[in-house]
Amino acid sequence: MAAAQRIVIENCAIATVDADDTEYASGHVVLAGNRIESVGAGKAPEGLENVVRRIDASGHLVTPGLINTHHHFYQWITRGLATDHNLFDWLVALYPVWARIDEPMVRAAAQGSLAMMARGGVTTAMDHHYVFPQGSGDLSGAIIGAARDMGVRFTLARGSMDRSEKDGGLPPDFAVETLDGALAATEETVRRHHDSSFDAMTQVAVAPCSPFSVSTELMRDGAQLARRLGVRLHTHGSETVEEEKFCHELFGMGPTDYFESTGWLGEDVWMAHCVHMNDSDIAAFARTRTGVAHCPSSNARLAAGIARVPDMLAAGVPVGLGVDGTASNESGELHTELRNALLINRLGAHREAALNARQALRLGTYGGAQVLGRAAETGSLEPGKLADLVLWKLDTLAHASIADPVTALVFGAAAPVTASFVDGRQIVEDGRLLTADEDAIARSTRDEAQRLARIAAQG
Repeated sequence: MAAAQRIVIENCAIATVDADDTEYASGHVVLAGNRIESVGAGKAPEGLENVVRRIDASGHLVTPGLINTHHHFYQWITRGLATDHNLFDWLVALYPVWARIDEPMVRAAAQGSLAMMARGGVTTAMDHHYVFPQGSGDLSGAIIGAARDMGVRFTLARGSMDRSEKDGGLPPDFAVETLDGALAATEETVRRHHDSSFDAMTQVAVAPCSPFSVSTELMRDGAQLARRLGVRLHTHGSETVEEEKFCHELFGMGPTDYFESTGWLGEDVWMAHCVHMNDSDIAAFARTRTGVAHCPSSNARLAAGIARVPDMLAAGVPVGLGVDGTASNESGELHTELRNALLINRLGAHREAALNARQALRLGTYGGAQVLGRAAETGSLEPGKLADLVLWKLDTLAHASIADPVTALVFGAAAPVTASFVDGRQIVEDGRLLTADEDAIARSTRDEAQRLARIAAQG
């Protein structure tokens, strides 16, 4: 790091979210190139060379960048529909629309989803994309290109479906792939785009959609493919009581046992939602170090229930936060999930002891890094880790009278982002993106949403 250009951030409160939850009431962070060089109390060390910028961060809290562990970018152009439905009815209502997406729509939707997250403090995003209508273009390439242009660290969970309406599934027949086609396309996506290096900006996971939209063969073969290629695995799991019933009727067992029978439990796996988990399910996830993407707003929007996050954490299950698709969480912002995770879990069995502010922040940072398999590189502010961090402004009307900055961030209104850095590069300044034109994205997403609505109406 000796020759690297340095950025010095000083006079700020710092929540490192390291193993000891180290915090500084007034401290500094030094970035050297794309790494964190030092974090500590007081002013930065004297005599630093190649300092290209000094930031007086008085009135700010600095945290690791937020990490989103579950999303469906394409849904940005179908927000506000089927607003009073449970999951299965919502899927039935929307699959005929989603089945008409194409590459320009997906590119615009990815830009909208990424922009909303990035301007709200997300530095690592993921997208679980599983709808590949025939003749729709290079959807994976469009999504990855949007993330690259935005400057956000990114994991594409290359999804798939091979159980259509004729097989008892929910999607239209022309919106699913064949078993062999899905596996081949997934492998090609991994080989073209996955980067396994420490500071990778793009990674790819193998991600069949859900037990009720894919065959057992695709689940089993997908797991084998992921492990042969050395990448992670992702799917939806235990989201609703209807899914539990479906698994018992079709497979003769509950979702967790089904996942285990197909090779889908392990430290290289993370599941979205996991709302309906009994004690033995949680124990199986803990034993195998299977991760969970907790999506509190979406779970509430679709009336799925309250996930047992406190019990998962107590058992040692890795848990991160997810926005989920914006057709079931129209705000599309991860920092609101910090607050919603805390509040919704306090409605459950543990009541006020369910989660506190620092546990919620850990879910949205280090927990997310664990779930994505990147805890060695990001998720906490420690020397040698990647320079992914956020400066939250907490001295305005919305937060100034709250003494504890972490409490202000989690319990208070959504805090303004003064600066967000990814890989040492600033991508947000004073709440606006530096890497994209937000107004142009707003126009393109509106236009593509209207075009999709017209096509779906004609279909």
